[in-house]
Amino acid sequence: MTHNIIEYCLKKSGATKDYPFGFDPLVIKIAGKMFALIFENKGNYAYINLKCDPVIAGNLREQHESVRPGYHMNKKHWNTIVLDGSLPESDIYLMIDHSYDRVVQNLPKSLRQTIY
Repeated sequence: MTHNIIEYCLKKSGATKDYPFGFDPLVIKIAGKMFALIFENKGNYAYINLKCDPVIAGNLREQHESVRPGYHMNKKHWNTIVLDGSLPESDIYLMIDHSYDRVVQNLPKSLRQTIY
């Protein structure tokens, strides 16, 4: 599952991977801004941190046990999704899309135009 999620993130227009904190996590960025952090070496399951609208983030946490406040992130704007198989990959892909879009929306207009 983790491989598919990494590949999905990297297919986003302008997405790049980086390891600014060492071997783990893998950080996926757009225009130098993080939109996904993938932790593969922490406990029994991998997990991914994704940026999220605060209202949506709260709703997702209430609906899914595997969605938690962002690990080592601003808990208002980031969720951690435990990749334990309880959520379909399609749902995780939608969350990745949302995270990517949130970050792109906050980029300067001139930079946004070069991405799409």
